[in-house]
Amino acid sequence: MKTHIKNKLQAIFTGTLLLFSASCSDFLGETDPSNITADSYYQTAEHAQAAITAVYSNLKDIRGGSYGGGPWLMAEFATGLADSDLGQADNSNIIRNLNNNSDNAYGLAHWRSNYEGIANANLAIAKIPGIQMNEELKKKYLGEAKFLRAHYYYQLVRLFGKVPLILDPIDLASKDLYPTQASEEEVYTQIVKDLIEAEGAGLPAKDPAGKVTSGAVKTLLSSVYLTMAGYPLQKGATHYKLAADKAKEVIDNAVTYGYSLFPSYDDLHNPAKKNIGENIFMVQYKTLTAPSNWQPLIIPYNMNISAYSDQTGAIYANLDFIKSYETGDKRIEEKAFYFTEYTLKTDRSKKVNLGGYFLYKHFDIQANLLSASADLNWSLYRYAELLLIYSEASNEVSGPTALGYEVLNAIRSRAGLTAHTGLSQNEFREAVWREKWHELSYEAVTWFDMVRARKGFNVSNGTFDDFVGHQFAYGPTLTARELLFPIPTSEVRNNTNLIQNPGY
Repeated sequence: MKTHIKNKLQAIFTGTLLLFSASCSDFLGETDPSNITADSYYQTAEHAQAAITAVYSNLKDIRGGSYGGGPWLMAEFATGLADSDLGQADNSNIIRNLNNNSDNAYGLAHWRSNYEGIANANLAIAKIPGIQMNEELKKKYLGEAKFLRAHYYYQLVRLFGKVPLILDPIDLASKDLYPTQASEEEVYTQIVKDLIEAEGAGLPAKDPAGKVTSGAVKTLLSSVYLTMAGYPLQKGATHYKLAADKAKEVIDNAVTYGYSLFPSYDDLHNPAKKNIGENIFMVQYKTLTAPSNWQPLIIPYNMNISAYSDQTGAIYANLDFIKSYETGDKRIEEKAFYFTEYTLKTDRSKKVNLGGYFLYKHFDIQANLLSASADLNWSLYRYAELLLIYSEASNEVSGPTALGYEVLNAIRSRAGLTAHTGLSQNEFREAVWREKWHELSYEAVTWFDMVRARKGFNVSNGTFDDFVGHQFAYGPTLTARELLFPIPTSEVRNNTNLIQNPGY
């Protein structure tokens, strides 16, 4: 028997009532949910486990969508590298055409889901220390909560800039009921603090269930240091070195963590490869029970190729971007990163041309052929990105290094490309950026790289323009306004202490 207990915690943040729920298993027995409060609930190790489960749950919030688009598309259309056949997805279209505004539902979804995750983490961090339980397990749970809080704040500060920094549970008497914004430096300082504490929490090297591992903590910390080295903080050399050193810790212990580049691109969207190999930290899904829900967005619009009834064509790659890959790059071969044809649902012996380069790296084959219930996880941090973080950061410290070349060329070798040699520091820098754009495309990475580097990829000549003034291949030109997304209208209206980002 499975008992589901909803732990409803009233935490009003900028005028919005947040409801947090944790799903618990048999070990909780038949407790009456109506008798549970935040003060009475946190009594046992099982309660601590349920609290941590709730912190993970918000990772899923932005992944789905249908004919109205989906929140995860927000950062993809902001790159100028994505196209869509979904005319009614206004939230996507105004971002793609650089006409975004603070009423965009995508921004509100990001704001709320990340702050709900933070609120759940704050509750776990506040309550778990008082529970009588195994101290090592308690320490591990707190490490997981601090990693996840850091992840949620890392999303917020990069998307919205100055944001409220809330570190305690909120109720009607809280001083943070209507909070002011912290500086970006203050937010990053807290992110680093949380991650360093998570590093010392005794987390495992591997976890087949996809919970936070010690390697995931170091990977996120290396990414944070790299961002801090660039814009907007511009910490420079000290933080490039921190990023390189932390990434090297992961590389040096890759065997212990079980990390390696997959030999085949098929492995990137193979449900059998969850939480192993290249997948450092993922959002967890399970077919039929808790299926992943982005498939309708990446299926071509009404081409009748899928078991899904919704087939929206909400996102696919710009042809200009596809043309920017080097000749012979295996990533643009059919059904590597992209696909341009597929069999008909009504007759699998017949193929149809899809009219564009759709995202095969996120495509669940079995779900589309048969079940319409995807088993794919979403990879938030994968080993290829960690290798490229090391290559970029180490180059900024001292120019190209032997290991920097080795890990960069490992990614190129998998793509069937020749190894880079003899590059200057600037040539190596741009070589790494090109590899990041091409390897991590449509994985919610590229826009963040654009903002921290203040660069846009010129698909016509393979070079990098300054962010401000960079023109998308289809016409619009970036301004300083696009360095941040707008704080949602409802949040600014309900909390007059919030200051809207420039240009919105």
